Amino acid sequence: MSRAQSHKRTKLIAQTLIYAAITAVLYAAAFYKPDAVAEYFARGGYYAVFPIATVFVFSFAHGAFASNLWSVLGVHAEIKQAAERPEVTAPRPAQRPRPRLRMSL
Repeated sequence: MSRAQSHKRTKLIAQTLIYAAITAVLYAAAFYKPDAVAEYFARGGYYAVFPIATVFVFSFAHGAFASNLWSVLGVHAEIKQAAERPEVTAPRPAQRPRPRLRMSL
């Protein structure tokens, strides 16, 4: 393993631990005082932003932690190359005669 790869892996492990700590703190805060959280979330008005913002923060922290954890464990998604499609030229539609208005007097 080269020095650059070792540094990159160390940085990835550090990021994983940081996001794990952030996720743990967020869940601990939410479950430590559930009544206070429910009270603020149920107030309405400008407080309606709190549940939405909380979901985004939890989702970001947990998602970053999970993504970094899978990377540290060496689990990556397989990237498949899409097969090139042969270029098909569509036949030009036949031109039909345009309808004309006729008057018979």
